[in-house]
Order: sequence, then C-alpha cells, then structure tokens
Amino acid sequence: MKFEDLLLEIGGFGRFQILILAILCLPRINLPMHFLLHNFLAATPSHHCAIPHHEAFVNLTMEEVLLVSIPRKPDGTFSSCEMFSQPQFHLLLNSSLQPENKSIIQHCQHGWVYDHSQFTSTISTQWDLVCEQRGLNQATATFFFIGVTVGAVVFGYLSDRFGRKSMLQLSLLCSVAFGMLSAASVSYTMLAVTRTLTGVALSGLSLIVLPLGMEWVDVQHRTLTGILSSIFWSVGNMLLALAAYLVREWHWLLVAVTGPCLLSIACLWWVPESARWLIAKGKVKQAHRHLLRCARVNGRKDFAVSPETLTRMATDKNLGGSYSYVSLFRTPVLRKISLCSGVVWFGVAFSYYGMSMNLTGFGLSIFLSQFVFGAIEIPAKMVMYVLVNRVGRRHSQAWTLILTGLCIGANVAIPPPFSSLRSVVAIMGKGFSEAAFTTVFLYTSELYPTILRQNGMGYTSFMARLGGALAPLVFLLDEVWRALPEVTYCGVALGSGAVAFLLPETLNTRLPEGIEDVEKPRFFSSRVKVPPEARAAEGVPLQALLK
Repeated sequence: MKFEDLLLEIGGFGRFQILILAILCLPRINLPMHFLLHNFLAATPSHHCAIPHHEAFVNLTMEEVLLVSIPRKPDGTFSSCEMFSQPQFHLLLNSSLQPENKSIIQHCQHGWVYDHSQFTSTISTQWDLVCEQRGLNQATATFFFIGVTVGAVVFGYLSDRFGRKSMLQLSLLCSVAFGMLSAASVSYTMLAVTRTLTGVALSGLSLIVLPLGMEWVDVQHRTLTGILSSIFWSVGNMLLALAAYLVREWHWLLVAVTGPCLLSIACLWWVPESARWLIAKGKVKQAHRHLLRCARVNGRKDFAVSPETLTRMATDKNLGGSYSYVSLFRTPVLRKISLCSGVVWFGVAFSYYGMSMNLTGFGLSIFLSQFVFGAIEIPAKMVMYVLVNRVGRRHSQAWTLILTGLCIGANVAIPPPFSSLRSVVAIMGKGFSEAAFTTVFLYTSELYPTILRQNGMGYTSFMARLGGALAPLVFLLDEVWRALPEVTYCGVALGSGAVAFLLPETLNTRLPEGIEDVEKPRFFSSRVKVPPEARAAEGVPLQALLK
C-alpha cells in the first residue's frame, strides 16, 4: 500500500486538509511583508545637501538659496550629493550658466535635507545612507537574504531531522523575537545583524509551509494546494502596500509586519505533523494517531489501518536512515534534478526580486506600484492553475521564465518618457515572474522524495535566496551603464528558463517516497489516473475560496 492510497481512504482533500491549508496560509501572508519590506524600510526620498546658514541668504527664497548653493544635473534637477564650496550668487542673474570650474563643487559637508512628504522616517534618512553610503542601503536587503540563505540550509536539514511542525514553530518564535529587535535598532550595525537573523528565522516559514500542506493532500489536489498557498503570498504583497501607506515610520512599520506572526503561533497548535514524514522516520504510532484524526474530521468513520501496516510501508521502502544534502548529488537522476533545479530557483528569485525591488520609474507612486505588482500576481496564479495541469510543470516553468526575461529586456528598449507603456510591460513581466515562482514551489516539491524533500527544498531555497541576496546589489551597476541591471536580470531569466527544459515532468505522478523511486527509469513517466469527477471537483474549492 502506498501513502496516496491511505490519503484516498481518509479523504484526500476533505475538511481536515482545508483547515490545515487555511492555518498555514497565515504565515504565507506574512512572508512577503518581510521579504519585500526593503522597498519601504530603505526608501530614499528626494534629498539635497544641507546648506549652512549664510547672512546673505536672509532675503532669498528657498528656491534661490538652492540655486546658489547646489549645482544642477544635466536634466535640470538639483544634485543630491554635491554642493558649491561657496555660494554662486551670479546664478541669480542667469541660472542657466552653470559654473565650469569643477573645483568649486564638493561633496555634502553638513549632512542632507530630506523630503518627508512621503515617509516620516526610513533607515536612509535615519543614518544618511545616500550618496557614498548608498551601497549600505542596498546591503540591508542583501543581509536579510543572506540570513534567508543560511536559514534555508539550517531549516531544510532540521525539518527533515526533527519534523516539519516543530521547526515551523521555532521559526515563528524566532521571527517575532528578531523582528521586534529590528524595530528597536539604535544603529545601522544592530539593524543589519537583527535583519539577518530575521531572515534566518523566516526562511523556515518559506521552506516548510508548502511541503507540510502538500504532504497531507492527494495527487489530484496538489496543484490546488500550491496555487492557493501562492495566492496568499500575493495577498501579503498587497497588504504590505497598505501597511506601508498607513505607517510611514520605519520602526513602527517593522512592528506592524512582525505582529501577525503571533496569530500564526496561536493557530499552529492544531496543525499535525506530516504523517508522510512520521512514517518515513519509523514513528508509526504518531502517524497512525494523526491519520485516524484526519479520517474522523473528514467523516470517514469506516477507515481502519493498523500501525503494523504503516511499519511495513516504511520497511518496504527502506525510508529510515540518515540523509544529508550530499544525498542530493549521489545518484545520477537526483544529481541532474538538483543541479538543474538549483539554476532554475536562482533565476526565478533573481528576476523576481529584481523586478519587485524596482518600484520607481513606471509613473506610479511607490505604494500603488507595490499594490499593483501584488494584484497582478493573482490572475497570473489563476492562469498557472490551468496551465500546469494542461501543459505540465516543465513547460510552464520554462516559458514563464523566458517571458519574464523578454519583458525585462523590452523595458530596456522603451524610452523613459513612455512611462505608461513601461508600466504595462513591467506589470506583465511581474505577472510572468510570479507565475514562475508559483510553479517552482509546486514543481520542486514533486521532484524530491519524501526522505529528502526538505533537504531538496532547503538546497533550492538556498539557491533562490542567493539570487535574492544578489538582486538588490545589481542595482548599483547603473553607475556603469544605466540599463546594465535590467540586462543582467533579463539574461539570467532567459538562461534559467532554458535549463528548466532539462527537468522531468511530474504532472499526475505519485510523490516519490525513496531515492530508488526517483532513480527508476520510468518513474516520472508513469501517470496516476485521475477520475473525471475528481478533476472536476478540484476547481470547486478554488472558486469558493476566491469569492
């Protein structure tokens, strides 16, 4: 007997599974509020050099003071990082005659003055992370994703070793603790350290929530589970825009996005440990108890299976034993899957965060851009719900990445004055990028066997967070060539899309339990027959939940 057969007997997608998914969606909503928080936490408002008081300024307007104190850029705007060493009063007579003597221009000597009309306070204005310190501003996002990268390795291993639920609880507790410490930061160094540790903790949520939910549902509803979980990420995306609009001070914004983790902690006690994992680890008594509970909640009172049967399932598949990340590369098929999926995850995250952290330049406010970029993800996921079941996971993954790259590349060619057209293309690209992210979570969790699934997700998440850590730093390349960041994002998306064609198709295949399943020549070619009534019923919960 296979675990899928057990799931069908206890109700593969009944009230029990729906309650689990509803509770696990709470931390999914909270994730993007931290992962994309850099857009508002480190926002840099308009600024110019602070101008020391001068007696001759008494009768001048603020505009005239700026005119004689701050040089203009070629586009006519005042420089953000330079000032005149002495006031240039002759510019009051003819402002178009900018001084040709560059020796009178110097870097800001007395700090900066910021426009507080949009944000009361950000870390940029708190610690003057502008001009020469601009790299430190972008580095805060990199520090966070370095933490997420480390956390992917740590929680991937620990959740396979000690269980999904216990590590998810630990992740939530640490997220609250480090999130609140970040809000209380009194120096840039403290913020950098606490945001890094927050990234480590949140990585557990990102890594465990989807596999824990999917390991409780049957084959027919795996796609639905992945798409629903992903939709709540988009809801969190839009809620971040609302939170940032209402809370313009960075300390309190951190509190606002961290607080919801407490609700997740309170609700998580009801969620059971993965029965798949328990059987794989030989903990058949606990698995038996959870399976009976599932059958009872789903109204399957006639369900009866003995612990001995579960013991034979684990023994027959030889699922026990100790595995590590090295196991992902020991056998040929698993090695190919790991190498290719690592490249795909890097490309997905690199292009996604490259677009998500570039909310300016499209003619929309930063809050509206964040909301629209989140809203466009929902129809993208709806389309993917159909496509991954019709054209398969592999082609969906490959083409969404390729189309993301083409949209990014198209915006390089569109001149900045065409802001409306650039906005449309950027929104399309964001939709394709999110579709790629939605697919990769579902796809990867189906590629790895149960005994290595969390190790596999940890490894691929490591590659994704590496891409996320590098994405904000690529923005600094605009000093070399304005379009270089976009060209880089475009090239990586196209390349990783091509690599996705090398992965096996998993549509309607059983979840592999052991390494020997993956290594079977025709394992991913054997399809599980899905009854028409089950296929038709699959769409009902999705429509109901979206209303």
